[in-house]
Amino acid sequence: MNKSRIARQGLVLLGCGKMGSAMLQGWLNRGLPPASVFVSDPFPSDWLQGTGVHLNAELPEKPAIVLVAVKPQMMADALPSLKAMGNSDTVFVSVAAGITIRYFEQILGAQTPIVRAMPNTPAAISQGITAIVGNSAAGTRAMEEAETLLSAVGEVVRLQTEADIDAVTGVSGSGPAYVFHMIETMAAAGVAEGLSPELAMKLATATVAGAGALARDADVGPDQLRVNVTSPNGTTQAALEVLMDADNGFPALLKRAVKAATERSRELADG
Repeated sequence: MNKSRIARQGLVLLGCGKMGSAMLQGWLNRGLPPASVFVSDPFPSDWLQGTGVHLNAELPEKPAIVLVAVKPQMMADALPSLKAMGNSDTVFVSVAAGITIRYFEQILGAQTPIVRAMPNTPAAISQGITAIVGNSAAGTRAMEEAETLLSAVGEVVRLQTEADIDAVTGVSGSGPAYVFHMIETMAAAGVAEGLSPELAMKLATATVAGAGALARDADVGPDQLRVNVTSPNGTTQAALEVLMDADNGFPALLKRAVKAATERSRELADG
């Protein structure tokens, strides 16, 4: 993170809910001075009030970065107040779902460096993954600054086109909820086979968490990991014959789920 530029010009955080708080915590943990951060939030948490950042104070005229983390429905009220910061070297980074780069350009000006980001909720424990894409005014420095900021809460990948962000939403943005539901249903299936609810939930949660960590750190892909734990005619194969069914298993079900989320993301962006 270019701490000298941020320290000199300031960093503005517009909205500090769960995602904004996770990011702020990550920045502070990495040594960003609280005095360099200006947070605008109508309902600040006790934690936020104790961080030492400038809270609902007068904002710097030309901050280095403005990270927009308000809810999409609040954007029309919040963003116009920052119009004077547009068309300058202030970089706007948005984590608001469904709000397009064009929307920001219409309010702030087409020469404003704008980076649109799609994080996910594991960012709250610095285990997220965020996809970013910038407009034509967002040069190398703006993209690097955005990537450094967002890497405080997990991995960052760059997209070639903004259109890809809808599919990213369908896979990683909404994806944690799919996994949470899988844990729920695995536990319920265990209860149906005679386990106590507490034990079934503990087994399902630990299994999904462990398998995810193994898939992330292994030298082979998830397809090979699956093969490695599947003995011929064994218990895992019996289950996979159900889950991998082309018509009724995971392949068809998740394809429909990701498609539904992707299409909804496009609808939100189209307004």
